[in-house]
Amino acid sequence: MTESILTLQGLTKSFGPTQIIRGVDLDLRRDERHALIGPNGAGKSTLFHLISGNLKPTAGEIVFNGQRIDGQTPQAINRRGLARSFQITNIFPKLSVFENLRLAVMRSHGLQYTFWRFIDNAAGLREQTERLLEQVRLQSKAAMMAAELSYSEQRSLEIAMTLASDPKAILLDEPMAGMSNEETAYTAELICEVTRGRALLIVEHDMQVVFSISDRISVLVYGQVIATGTPDEIRDNAAVKEAYLGEEVAA
Repeated sequence: MTESILTLQGLTKSFGPTQIIRGVDLDLRRDERHALIGPNGAGKSTLFHLISGNLKPTAGEIVFNGQRIDGQTPQAINRRGLARSFQITNIFPKLSVFENLRLAVMRSHGLQYTFWRFIDNAAGLREQTERLLEQVRLQSKAAMMAAELSYSEQRSLEIAMTLASDPKAILLDEPMAGMSNEETAYTAELICEVTRGRALLIVEHDMQVVFSISDRISVLVYGQVIATGTPDEIRDNAAVKEAYLGEEVAA
């Protein structure tokens, strides 16, 4: 069995008396695509906030690449090789596509915005930015303002920014939300390409995408993982059908 790069053990998160995440155990293996699905309000985004350091757990452990990261800052977690994109597109609309991505590359090298005037002379940064643009198929849009991109292209840019730190594992939170069928198919193919050789944990509501790209799927309901397995195992799981998928979707 492939070694796990990310392990959650007994992870719990409460807000006052309300328990949102209730003792989650989950592992993400190296080089696998693992989908996290569940109904609205199940706690999927909260779980991502815990893993990426935006929230601190009430109890439990998060181990990434052999070291505990629960309670660490998002910046420290990112430096360890875990990158995350958000539900809402997180780009600078008034900067060009190239400038957006270059900022992400600068951050990955520990450079600050005050060095902007020197950046054009930094060939290594430019080359890395251009490689990432090519990887997400945006090289022809490099000079365009980010606000002028289509929605799917903006998500592609955000994925490229996530890749700037060359992470070992990536968390993607509903990357296909709000897309047309054509945009969804394009983005799903792109995600498969750019995550090859990396671990991927993805939250997604499009079940066609989930079942087509995932090696394993975990189902979160009311803050608890009720099942983990291959797409076929999840499709045939009676508890999952009852709690989330429904007979019609599962069929």
